[in-house]
Amino acid sequence: MGYLILAGFLGMFMMGFPVMLAILVPSAIYISLNGFPVELIGQRMTYALDSFPLVAVPVFIFVGNLMNQGGVTARIFRFADTLVGRVPGGLAQVNIFSSLIFSGMSGAALADVGGLGKIEVKAMAERGFPCAFSGAVTVSSAVVGPIFPPSIPLIIYGSVTGVSIVQLLLAGIIPAIVCILLLMGFTAVIAVRKGFPRAERWSSPSEILAALLPALPALLTPVLLVGGMLLGWFTPTEAASVTVVYILFISAVIYRELTFTHLLYAASETIKSTAAILVIVAAAALFGWILAIEQVPQSFAAALLSHSTDPLQLLLIVNVLLLIAGMFLDSTTATLLIIPVIAGPLHAAGVDPVHLGIVAIFNLMLGLVTPPMGLSLFLITDIAQVSMKAILRAMLPFYIPLFAMLVLLTLLPELSLFLPKLIR
Repeated sequence: MGYLILAGFLGMFMMGFPVMLAILVPSAIYISLNGFPVELIGQRMTYALDSFPLVAVPVFIFVGNLMNQGGVTARIFRFADTLVGRVPGGLAQVNIFSSLIFSGMSGAALADVGGLGKIEVKAMAERGFPCAFSGAVTVSSAVVGPIFPPSIPLIIYGSVTGVSIVQLLLAGIIPAIVCILLLMGFTAVIAVRKGFPRAERWSSPSEILAALLPALPALLTPVLLVGGMLLGWFTPTEAASVTVVYILFISAVIYRELTFTHLLYAASETIKSTAAILVIVAAAALFGWILAIEQVPQSFAAALLSHSTDPLQLLLIVNVLLLIAGMFLDSTTATLLIIPVIAGPLHAAGVDPVHLGIVAIFNLMLGLVTPPMGLSLFLITDIAQVSMKAILRAMLPFYIPLFAMLVLLTLLPELSLFLPKLIR
């Protein structure tokens, strides 16, 4: 019956039902047919949300909204423009570099696209960049956000698998930097070939310092987070609250741009985003409990291990599975439904759980920029006011560094494991 429940979910999803309903309706039918009390549905869903690590999810979403309202985003962009605006590609390179900085505070790809995207696309259009190219650069670089600390997807992954969230956050630092360098390199090649504009000269040290000082409080955020967690001052969940207080302070006291109206708007947007994520988390927990009763994960693990026990081969199989899943499911749903099923057999085969976490989350983030579900693609078409066809055409060169990064992550575990091993 477990596979019938899976079939019911896939059938409803393919027919266009919302993900939450596609998960919940087959689960409710199963509960009814097997004589379980209806109250069990509410109990399992409520129990899933009674998780301390999940508290960080709405708080980091609030951080991203606060930065957009409090002047932090604009200062990050100005500093990046001063620092790398002369590199071939000009504002396209600024776009990519800004994404790395912004992700060190927001923890979410869509927050990056929605926050920085409006500023970046407008500025690039004013400098003569095609809007479709600007949008492609924005969504490609935003893929990096969810593997650089703080990361909402990694926090969810850690809460689902029991893997140390601190080690997961540390594991994403080097891969994120490498991915940014790959994107900047490809962008430079494209910019030279197409003659895109860049800054007329390199900024002087005094100009860089002048742009750095206003942005410095924001730039110190990831240092504060990672340093505080390593020193044991606070847990990853508590780090989210520390970040809120810090962003509130610099926005209201140092930048003096955050008003009460801005605060209410940020809170309202956070409630909307949090509700959309956590209702899926609750429904997926009920779904996962049913699959566990029907021993679907165990049978899947046995089938996977019967095919191969080689860690690399299993990782390659899982990569294909996650790529397909990411094209149709949002990352939160895919993490909650698929990761608990694949984690066991891969750990048994010798794949490091931290390494698997970085590979899996980066893989699922590629789903944000691949049709048909690609949420980042839909968001950027609205921001850049261009067609989906134009965005996809502009995206084609950027799939090369993104998939190259996935290959590097899979084949070179030390990319993600070097920093976590220092604290083990």
